[in-house]
Amino acid sequence: MKKWIPIASGLLAGFVAATISFADFSAKTNTEAASTNKSDAEKVYVPFGKKDDYYLFASGGHSGQMFIYGMPSMRHIRTIPVFSPDSATGYGFDEHSKKLMGDYTWGDLHHPAFSETKGDYDGKYMFATDVGNSRAAAMDLKTFTVKDIIKVPNTSGPHCAAFVTENTEYMFLPTRFAVPLGQQYESLDDYSNKYRGVMSAVTFDQNKEKLNIAYQVALPPWSYDLSDAGKKSSADWAVMTTYNTEESTTNLEINASQADRDYIVLFNWKELEKMVKEGKYEDVGGQKMIFPEKQKGGIYLIPVAKSPHGVDVTPDGKHFIASGKLAPTMTVFSFEKAFKAVENQDFSGERNGIPILNYKSVMEREVNPENALGPLHTQFDDKGMAYTTMFISSEIVKWDPKTGKTLDRVPVQYSPGHSVAAEGDTVAPDGKWLIALNKIAKDSYLSVGPSHPESMQLIDISGKMKVIQSAPVNPEPHYAQMIKADKIKTIEVYPKDPKNKDAVYKKDDAKIVRNGNEVHVYGIAMRSKFIFDAKAKRPDVIEVNEGDHVFIHLTNIDFDEDITHGFAINSYNLNMEVQPGQTNTMEFVANKAGTYPLYCTNFCSALHQEMTGYFLVKPKK
Repeated sequence: MKKWIPIASGLLAGFVAATISFADFSAKTNTEAASTNKSDAEKVYVPFGKKDDYYLFASGGHSGQMFIYGMPSMRHIRTIPVFSPDSATGYGFDEHSKKLMGDYTWGDLHHPAFSETKGDYDGKYMFATDVGNSRAAAMDLKTFTVKDIIKVPNTSGPHCAAFVTENTEYMFLPTRFAVPLGQQYESLDDYSNKYRGVMSAVTFDQNKEKLNIAYQVALPPWSYDLSDAGKKSSADWAVMTTYNTEESTTNLEINASQADRDYIVLFNWKELEKMVKEGKYEDVGGQKMIFPEKQKGGIYLIPVAKSPHGVDVTPDGKHFIASGKLAPTMTVFSFEKAFKAVENQDFSGERNGIPILNYKSVMEREVNPENALGPLHTQFDDKGMAYTTMFISSEIVKWDPKTGKTLDRVPVQYSPGHSVAAEGDTVAPDGKWLIALNKIAKDSYLSVGPSHPESMQLIDISGKMKVIQSAPVNPEPHYAQMIKADKIKTIEVYPKDPKNKDAVYKKDDAKIVRNGNEVHVYGIAMRSKFIFDAKAKRPDVIEVNEGDHVFIHLTNIDFDEDITHGFAINSYNLNMEVQPGQTNTMEFVANKAGTYPLYCTNFCSALHQEMTGYFLVKPKK
């Protein structure tokens, strides 16, 4: 026993010495101490049983999908197919999504935007646009599923959308490419006279969950890049950037960069709305089209540094900031000064029939951080400070819009296009996190061949800026939005819909109805079987004739959280998903005679493998 005494004494002495040497006896609350002492790993760690504080909705570019991440963990938690089919969920195979997709099999998803109430994200809907096929989509955030897709006529490539007004009155879709109205053939030699860059004002009926085109504006034949809606005192206004005001038709990397300045388009959407109500428009292909050179008012131009990319409204709605990607300058403009210039007709001329506001009368300051190159896009924190991505110098620069002073900067890997701050596009940003959406990753991750993944990097902006986490991201994050997790109220199961004539909620009601060569199957899926005809000898079999037009209406009667069923017919290239309580429909022609197993594609129970049946197709005689 005695031999342990000196050992214990030594340990005690060491502990006391270490405490005296390294302990911090200053008065700190537990919260302060925890915040100060947290390592980078601890800041992003979300332990099992806990959940992230934010959702990140990231555009998927040419994948046509939207990627959902939890923040700050940066865990990928869901892929939502929007403009492209997805075999995992059967999107593009069931009747609802097949109709939404139309004849398209891909899309280029850009610039997602949340619905807003009083300039704040309300967590109800998410909107996005398809640059590849000129479409817009609306997603219901109760189910994280697409409710409507609309094809936008008279336009080509709505790139700088979607941005919504303060109370989601409108979603404006300006176009990246100028085309003749109706996309009729016209020679490029007549580009300046025959081509237009059309902006569409789209409304969303939340009761019917339908998108509609309210009116369109035939703008000059320029390219329209990014945009933003006003807030508070500027709520009736919106701004968007333009390039190729040179109206070039070839070698744009050279010919669309000739002018010293391009323009910001400043417009009052309430004035345009009033014009339409007063009948001051023309009918173009069934759309109400405003021509600014004929219907004066409501639309103005502001000179800006050449080839601008982002234009972002400050949270207080008093200023908008444009970033000239070919000029190392951010320009701060004043809404109040712009309103006075409009009122006083303080114009420096006209372009394509649209008044040009005097630059010096509207501009507040030009900001050029030292050695910062390629400014693209700006986000904001809770104190109104600006964070701008620098594409060429690969960094994020923090600066004060009121003074232009550079406050901080942090390098990222590499070439950030966009960034997203927590609630960063609202009237009340959170000021905690910023994510750099980088176009290039190069040496950041394990090699996957010549094509490297893009990357996103999480930056702590609560104090001095610091990159604390990096993750590969699916292609291609053109933009993203980050919302507080508690704003989104998802449902666990679909409620019963007694008005749905295709739904069957009791297994004894399952039936197969034939009308000529049209066959309707009203079936149910449940752990762990299908029932298509409750009175049949084999209730899990569907038997039709070759050439029959088949409708399979399948209801998942497992009203339990996370019990999703799939339905696929082997070798028939058919698959769909049926979530708890949901009724989904698959329509096709049984054009192949033979015996085809059918089965549940989504693991649902211990007897998932047994959840099968047969699709029998009698050959023609």
